Amino acid sequence: MANPLKQLAGETGIYGLSTVLARIVNFCFVPIYTRVLSTSGYGVVSEFMAYIAILQVLLVLGLETGCFRFANKEGADQRKVYSSALVAVFGISAAFLACMIIFARPLAGMLGYAGYESVIMYIGGILFCDSITAILFARLRQDHAAVRFAVIKTLKILTELGGNLLLFLWFPGYCERHPGNVLTTFVPPTPDFSYAIFAIFVSCVLCLVLFLPDIFRLRLSYDGKLLRRMLFYSLPLMVAALPGVVNDFLDRILFRFLDTNAEAWRSSLGVFQAAVKLSVIMNLFIQMYRFAAEPFFFQRARDPKSKEMYAIVMEFFTAFCGLIFLGVILYIDVFSLILGRDFRSGIGVVPVMLLSYMILGMNFNVSMWYKLSEKTNMAIWITLAGLVVTTVVNVVFMPKFSYWAAAFGHLASYVVMFIFSTVLGQKYYPIPYRWGRILLFFGLMGVFYGVAYGLGVRFWPSPGIHWAQLGVNTSLILLYCGICVALLFGQYKKIGTLA
Repeated sequence: MANPLKQLAGETGIYGLSTVLARIVNFCFVPIYTRVLSTSGYGVVSEFMAYIAILQVLLVLGLETGCFRFANKEGADQRKVYSSALVAVFGISAAFLACMIIFARPLAGMLGYAGYESVIMYIGGILFCDSITAILFARLRQDHAAVRFAVIKTLKILTELGGNLLLFLWFPGYCERHPGNVLTTFVPPTPDFSYAIFAIFVSCVLCLVLFLPDIFRLRLSYDGKLLRRMLFYSLPLMVAALPGVVNDFLDRILFRFLDTNAEAWRSSLGVFQAAVKLSVIMNLFIQMYRFAAEPFFFQRARDPKSKEMYAIVMEFFTAFCGLIFLGVILYIDVFSLILGRDFRSGIGVVPVMLLSYMILGMNFNVSMWYKLSEKTNMAIWITLAGLVVTTVVNVVFMPKFSYWAAAFGHLASYVVMFIFSTVLGQKYYPIPYRWGRILLFFGLMGVFYGVAYGLGVRFWPSPGIHWAQLGVNTSLILLYCGICVALLFGQYKKIGTLA
């Protein structure tokens, strides 16, 4: 039997092709956004993306994970599982879209964006399409159709990229030559935040169209008894995920009420979000890993050696996250050039956000216990604890420290969630993690970061890119890789015997 770690790594890589492309495209957007839009305009885009992320969790009802659970039960009819889930999500999403269209004007006015009713409708359309395709993407993951998953994601991403490039770089000039053209019905003739939202909307519509053959093949039917069982399992996950997503995006919403400069809160949010984009590589890997790891964990849950396998996977995960952390931090002067000059003042929060995302990824690993043991109600309390920490840190410190409070709020929240999930997991579904080795990887990260920082202060104190410093930092990264390979080589051989 093939080494399961190879399968996990292989599928992570395939899923990652589209995810990497998405993040690369986001990197392409950042230089455009931070040079064409003002800091406040970019802040508006960030605010709307926070609303989208939170509402999508509600509309999918936690059925992505629920489908994995019930499709893998012995004797399960996978078509019926996914068909029932899709019918439920379609009904909820269609009702939501109708409300967004009907109430677009008062919602835009309430948020302070009067005249942008079309943006509210686009957001409704984005959520409608994304909620439906979330179930269909889950079906592809269940079937290990990683290539098709990547192809559809890639086409969606390229559509969004093309839309942004056309709108920001071509459309304003076209409007000068052809005033009053039909396209101005959808977006204004001068660049603003609505361009970014409209490009996402178009890409989501295309993605749904690409899935139409899958919808027809499912031969949609509704099994009420099965759906009730799925919802009983999935709704606690949705309720648990909601505080988690709110936790991730709450700071973007609180800027409106708590930022140190109340009149320029959108600018503070724009600067912070631009800095967060430089931490995207860590978040990228975690998303790639999650796509492959969730079905991987479920499909091996009945294996008596699975817990030992999960523990080894955690060590590889931590070591690789450490490499990403060092790779970004030791080349931060290069990465900062991605941002427009007005946005570089927030670069200091990047290490904090990288570490936060790393802890969040580790929390995904240790939190599998409540999904595998069907104690999903416990997830609610864990994520609520994290949300409380985020809220307290931001409410207390944002009025004084602005986006620094947002960054440390993420870190404190994820650490608390990780500790709670680990302690409860060892009680209800013990996995033999080797915490000494995991802490060793953190120690190596700290040592190499400290050495690089100390050498930088001593030999290259002036700002800017120094090629000698980059050469030294590259050597430090290679040394870290060599140590990790030496530490993990035996574990890699061992995991092959657990298959």
